[in-house]
Amino acid sequence: MFKRTLSEIVRRKVNTGKAIMIIGPRQVGKTTLILEELKGKDFQFFDGDDPSVRRLLNEPNTERIRDLIGNSKIVFVDEAQRIKGIGLTLKIITDQFKDVQLWVSGSSSFTLSHELSEPLTGRKWQYELLPISWEEFEDHIGYLKAEQQLENRLLYGFYPDVLNHPGEEREILKNLVDSYLYRDILSYAEIRKPEVLDKLVQALALQIGSEVKYNELAQLIEVDKNTIKRYIDILEKGYVIFKLGSFSRNLRNEIKSNQKIYFYDNGIRNMVIGNFNDLSLRQDKGSLWENFLISERLKQNNYKMSLARSYFWRTHQQQEIDYVEEKEGQILGFEFKWNPKKKVSFPKSFLEKYKATKKIINRENFREFVKI
Repeated sequence: MFKRTLSEIVRRKVNTGKAIMIIGPRQVGKTTLILEELKGKDFQFFDGDDPSVRRLLNEPNTERIRDLIGNSKIVFVDEAQRIKGIGLTLKIITDQFKDVQLWVSGSSSFTLSHELSEPLTGRKWQYELLPISWEEFEDHIGYLKAEQQLENRLLYGFYPDVLNHPGEEREILKNLVDSYLYRDILSYAEIRKPEVLDKLVQALALQIGSEVKYNELAQLIEVDKNTIKRYIDILEKGYVIFKLGSFSRNLRNEIKSNQKIYFYDNGIRNMVIGNFNDLSLRQDKGSLWENFLISERLKQNNYKMSLARSYFWRTHQQQEIDYVEEKEGQILGFEFKWNPKKKVSFPKSFLEKYKATKKIINRENFREFVKI
């Protein structure tokens, strides 16, 4: 089992009087992480995927919850987003059962954001768990083996099941996409046009690293702009994609409102387009490299509680920087190149205006970017 960075963080929050909530995509190890923390302890377990559990918890009152919890001092509610009215149930537990440590997991922010934002305000520690990070992967199998598998990771990604079953990556990723990407998202978001979602995900997968324009996507998929905007929001809440906004302060020619969209996991992206060809045969090698680096940086900033803000930068004259990070008043600009011999020039206007530090991240030095 992979040791997760988040484990040490949540361990320090036990018995602080608040619920510990871990959210993120399905199949990234949320339940495994919590069960590992509870190993050897007596606890009450409620599985939100079980219809009988949903019936017991969806119309809560203090006495019913008292009967369900019994004498347990630890309660774990798994897949909480499946339980109607779960926010009120969890609020009753945290307010009325002060000596009970509540653990909660959830696989999307569709229901959880709405259900829990108000009832659990000030009553929870909330964390995101994402697919295995490069740092967790390298710590688990060692530097040399990790180095040898870098190209495979760009192709197949970092879902735990994928890493634990070499040779079966494509089948596992297909099951993940079919069951999670479509079934769960269609169910939670009440999408009426699944074929539109399918076309949109494929279009986004083919555009990673490029600016996404809603009007162009609407024309391509033959739906209105508002539908595109809503579906992209759904995919983001479902932990399939994330957005990177444009960095702009004062320069007249800077792009100010466009976005780039990346996938949380390269393997999911490649399954969506049905392409697992070797890197040497691919035209999208640069895009895969960029998606890998930015998703890994996102994991690190998330787990290390960094206050860094992430962007890309471009002007109307096509000057561009792949990734910009603003942290503690300092601006850092990064260019990503797979080939260490590839020459890169940074736009002078950006460096001078923002007194920015520049860095090229390539195949040889990427660890300093993905292990902060």
